[in-house]
Amino acid sequence: MASSMDSLFVKAQHTSLPKSLRPTSPPPDNVPKHKHVKDLKLRTKLNRQAVHAARSKALVEDAELLLTSEAGKMQVENELERTWRIGQDDIAQGAGQEAAKGRRELKLDGGPYRSRYSRNGRHLAIVGSMGHVATFDWQTGAMHAELQLQETCRDITFLQDQSFFAVAQKKYVFIYDRDGVELHRLKAHIEPTRLEFLPYHWLLASVGNTGFLKYQDTSTGHIVAEHRTKLGACHTLAQNKHNAVLHLGHSNGVVSLWTPNLPHPAVQILAHLGPVVGLSVDPSSGGRYMATSGHDGVVKVWDCRNWKGTVREWTTRGGGAELEWSARGALGVAVGGSVNVYTKPSIQTTHAAKAPPPLYLTHPIPHRPLTSVRFCPFQDILTIGHNAGLSSILVPGVGEPNFDSTEADPFENKKARREREVKGLLDKIQPDMITLDPDFVGSLAPTTQLTTAVNDTHNVPFARLPRLERLRVQGKADETELVDDEEDAAEGDGDKNDKPQSRAEKEKRKMRGKGKSVKRYLRKQRKNVIDPTAVAIRAKLEKQREEKRVAKAIEKGQIEARKPSALDRFRRP
Repeated sequence: MASSMDSLFVKAQHTSLPKSLRPTSPPPDNVPKHKHVKDLKLRTKLNRQAVHAARSKALVEDAELLLTSEAGKMQVENELERTWRIGQDDIAQGAGQEAAKGRRELKLDGGPYRSRYSRNGRHLAIVGSMGHVATFDWQTGAMHAELQLQETCRDITFLQDQSFFAVAQKKYVFIYDRDGVELHRLKAHIEPTRLEFLPYHWLLASVGNTGFLKYQDTSTGHIVAEHRTKLGACHTLAQNKHNAVLHLGHSNGVVSLWTPNLPHPAVQILAHLGPVVGLSVDPSSGGRYMATSGHDGVVKVWDCRNWKGTVREWTTRGGGAELEWSARGALGVAVGGSVNVYTKPSIQTTHAAKAPPPLYLTHPIPHRPLTSVRFCPFQDILTIGHNAGLSSILVPGVGEPNFDSTEADPFENKKARREREVKGLLDKIQPDMITLDPDFVGSLAPTTQLTTAVNDTHNVPFARLPRLERLRVQGKADETELVDDEEDAAEGDGDKNDKPQSRAEKEKRKMRGKGKSVKRYLRKQRKNVIDPTAVAIRAKLEKQREEKRVAKAIEKGQIEARKPSALDRFRRP
């Protein structure tokens, strides 16, 4: 067996690439030749590795030329001009013919409408409050499904891809396939208002009028977690794409962060003086910044790393605003009858005054109310849902120009979609790994602080304290026996030094405090209960009393002090 393995290893060492896969381009210049190496075989191997490294470096430089780090933006010629004065007609005329196709108006009945793009930005799903549902490829105009559900619909979202989508209807959540065929009715999600799908965990999350946040695994069909928020009906839900934490906005102005593995909110802050209307997390900064808006007419930007206050806040006209961050860090705010777009770094820079940041682009929309704002992935398109349908406008520089085909490919075919779905199932992350700090997974565990001391003064966590110590901290410890023993010992020591007492006084002192009903109840509760910590404390106190008694006897000369011996080192403590 060993000889066969050795022969395979030797063959693998001498295996080379076929001619069709070998690089045909000449090697780059300034490649070291390693002429100082005398061994011909070693020199040839080093030269081959040097050429390979030089070729790889050249390919990386070519890739950097293709993947531009800065996306295009609107620029003005002088300081007196402003980008927000440029209208959609001028932008569509200056952009290319293919990019100008994103500017469109969809006039539909049964509004107001909400929209949701697929992860690759190719497909769009829309839902009207009166029950009109449609999914289609917005670039080619190919319709996938169109339904008239004839009941109230509040939200819609794609699942792992455009093959399935979920609709939050009047009473339950329903899942449909690409052709509009009803597949599942999720009766556990009662009166849902908002939906979110976590793609790396395959979890469908919903929150509704009942105030419950529920996670359902779409690969197995089981309910993973169900949390009672205790804050009433919720109409605002957003996810942090960096760590998969869900952000909820409540009617009392509180914003809470939830994970499936915690029964209580991980973070809870009072963000506004009225109900929270809009909520979004910046995906370009790794989930560091969160934007909220409320009925009090204030938009606030928070730093999710410390929660010590707002980074920036300003007042808007028209009450509550719908919010959405783009992949490049632009913030879209739909309020009143217009949509405003703000860009970095002004919205992420601390500013004391409550003045709005510099405006990048604005577009008036006469159809109120504005109910949703969605940026199209990998495109400079912003889609606004309103009472008369949908409006898509061009916002140069807000979309990510470079896409990863292994994550989301706008040009994938049927075979690539199947492969990506299977790979996603194999790489599915467990819900228990969702935390505020995703870098915690895989890090070194901290050193333990658990000690064996009974009355330890170090910084020991409360959960790791002994049972008696935890009861003492909570004020529930029963130390009547220890107190009685100490009082008896003190009285015994005091009787030796004081004058002798009469028999009546001794009986009176002996029965003091022994007939109380509370102590009788506590003694009954302690019956047949052996606490190792309490036993250790009693042994420790008994040892201290014995040492005190011996010391006093030595002082009075009743006992002769023991002389140290060389054999004391072998005595047990």
